[in-house]
Amino acid sequence: MGAVTKTRNVFNVAMAGGLTALLALLLSGCTSASTPSETGASNAGSTTAPRPAEASRPAAPEGDLPEAFQSELQAALESVMAKYAVPGAAAGVWMPGEGSWTAAAGLANIDGDIPVTTDMVWPIRSITKSYTVTLILQLADEGKLSLGDTLNKYVDGVTDGDQITVLELANMSSGNADYVNAAFLAQWQADPARIFTLDELNSGVLHQPAQFAPGTKYVYTNSNINLLGAVIEKVTGEPFAQVLQERILNPLKQTGTSYMVDASKWAVPHPVGYVIDDGVPQAQVENSSILGPAGSMFSTLEDGRVWADTLGTGALLKPETQKLREIGHKIAAPPYDLYAVGMGTTDGWWGHNGEGVGFTAATFHDNETGASIVVYMNESTVADKSHPADQAFRALAAVLQNGTGK
Repeated sequence: MGAVTKTRNVFNVAMAGGLTALLALLLSGCTSASTPSETGASNAGSTTAPRPAEASRPAAPEGDLPEAFQSELQAALESVMAKYAVPGAAAGVWMPGEGSWTAAAGLANIDGDIPVTTDMVWPIRSITKSYTVTLILQLADEGKLSLGDTLNKYVDGVTDGDQITVLELANMSSGNADYVNAAFLAQWQADPARIFTLDELNSGVLHQPAQFAPGTKYVYTNSNINLLGAVIEKVTGEPFAQVLQERILNPLKQTGTSYMVDASKWAVPHPVGYVIDDGVPQAQVENSSILGPAGSMFSTLEDGRVWADTLGTGALLKPETQKLREIGHKIAAPPYDLYAVGMGTTDGWWGHNGEGVGFTAATFHDNETGASIVVYMNESTVADKSHPADQAFRALAAVLQNGTGK
């Protein structure tokens, strides 16, 4: 169980004793008290492959929320849009036993005067990370990898790869370099339509100086998750997109969601991303391939509801794995109270934000009430560094709190 020692320090004394023991089992290959499938240890030599957690598409609440409640939600959404000059937005609130509210506001395409609709497909940016980390945790649940495995078992050439664990990549404490650097930006700007492969994205991390020693700090980067994408491909022997489709999108019947690195396949009409420059919205060129398993997914409002519920409840994972997933820490960005293992928490809601190149997104679930909130907006990089979709999520959550007496 020596592989546990360094990673256990990452989680510090805030953990209760029972959770510490759970973490140790999940991280190590020790099987003295549990089977490999229970610990996430290697399943080599097993004659019975562990089954993944059963998944099904959670049903939407029946009926609509009361009209007065819907008016408050609409006003909250429009207030955030006005504050940040957001061109367009799609949002939804779902409350079991109460009903639902979905809204489309503003323009998806300013030049084309195309309004937002509730069935449009949006880039969800870093919400993709929550899918990728879920795949990693599923593979751990099935004994196909251990969260305590070091990165060099799957990817060669990363500085400190013999020390960085899979879990440290997932919780943003690996310390490895980020591929988004001057060299990468120059390549992208030289050919904005170039479709980058996952190997090309990860090549920008290889043999680069570490930012810090593994497990000593928490710094949010895309490279952590793209390296996990490579781990997934190595373990399964399949392309990342295929694993995602087979393990999550198909079981949840997320027909409006895809991993799309070629934006020319994006169905029209669709939203255009904008950055406000001196009060003028500037349309951004979409090239989702620059993000990989850290941010190349697209989705609809209704599929966002399904993912918010699934992610927040841990429906695809073993209960003990979901508990591990909820161990969080302060992190500089993006805006969460704590960032945990491929998801964050804000005021008790669990989920993930996404931002970049003209879009922001927020997908959150409250396990106490069973409510979910999803917001997609076609603006990013605001002057005060706020996250418009996250601000809208918070505003909608406040309406729910005031309306339900939570």
